[in-house]
Amino acid sequence: MTVLEQTARRQPIPSAALLLDAPALREEVATVLTDFLAQRARTAPGPETTLLFTTLSALLAGGKRLRAHLCLAGWKAGGGCGDRALVLRVAASLELFHASALIHDDVMDGSDLRRGRPTAHRALEAAFLADGLQPRRAKAHGQAAALLLGDLALTQSDDLLRTGPGTEALARIQPLLETMRHQLAYGQYLDLVAAGRPCDDVEAALRIVRYKTASYTMEWPLRIGAALAGAGPEVHSVCSEFAIPLGEAFQLRDDLLGVFGDPSRTGKPVGDDIRAGKATVLMALALQSATAPDRQLLRNAVAAPDLTDDGIRRVREAIERSGARRQVETMIAARRHEALTALDGAPLPLPAAEALRRTADMATVRQS
Repeated sequence: MTVLEQTARRQPIPSAALLLDAPALREEVATVLTDFLAQRARTAPGPETTLLFTTLSALLAGGKRLRAHLCLAGWKAGGGCGDRALVLRVAASLELFHASALIHDDVMDGSDLRRGRPTAHRALEAAFLADGLQPRRAKAHGQAAALLLGDLALTQSDDLLRTGPGTEALARIQPLLETMRHQLAYGQYLDLVAAGRPCDDVEAALRIVRYKTASYTMEWPLRIGAALAGAGPEVHSVCSEFAIPLGEAFQLRDDLLGVFGDPSRTGKPVGDDIRAGKATVLMALALQSATAPDRQLLRNAVAAPDLTDDGIRRVREAIERSGARRQVETMIAARRHEALTALDGAPLPLPAAEALRRTADMATVRQS
């Protein structure tokens, strides 16, 4: 154990800082990211790269900091204590990794908005046009530059990680980080190959959820934090039993918000998943239960990029008539209950268990 790790373990951590919306946590993570990216920007080769860092910083300015919160909660669940300096850098590195995934995901989906702002590839495309360069090259330039930015965010995530915990702690979390990254790549590919193929296979849609969202959003950040604290197998088991069903509930809520949400709160247009042809559980259930005319309407709407707002309205109505929206709400409630049950009698410090219960509430009732 390094001297820095020993010092961190001697200082108590306030349980309030583990709450998802705690200003202290958000500000601390933001400070770590801002300082780190500013240092990297200063050493970048030339003023041309400034746009990359400003675009990445704009993306990182938003978001729920969910992975950072879970990393801290997992650390506390594993018995960690200290001033958060080490674990915060790991938590911030997970936010950078998340940014990398979002940038690539938005390019793949052709999305225009993320967190109420232009997506990275759209922002880079606009900057290209603002420089007075050839309009016919703007779209391709924006996409290519965004792919490079996503790669840069991934490598910066690794760099930030290496400035945090000592060698022993890094060795404990490295296998978890690798598994998280592998599973996200598999999930993205499963999502890609399923897109545009209207399907009523709920289990196939759930498999995408488990790989693309449940593990990467909930399970691995929580277990990485626990591993930083040196937690044993029993704590890791509880983390998985809590996080996997909650991660599924989180994505199921996201699917509902993508169709029935308020764009002013979600930061994304309603209906993008339908236009992109995403294989969601919501759509699979609707296709199972819809009347023949509604089933045909849904099949025609999936992966129709020019679907109008009126078309989205008719899709929403068909989904409502099928009962799929109510079924998804039931699935969310069941998974929330499963996650909370995993905490009953679990060998976790009370502040960590309280933070996780609050996370369950946020993940299942959120509107953004």
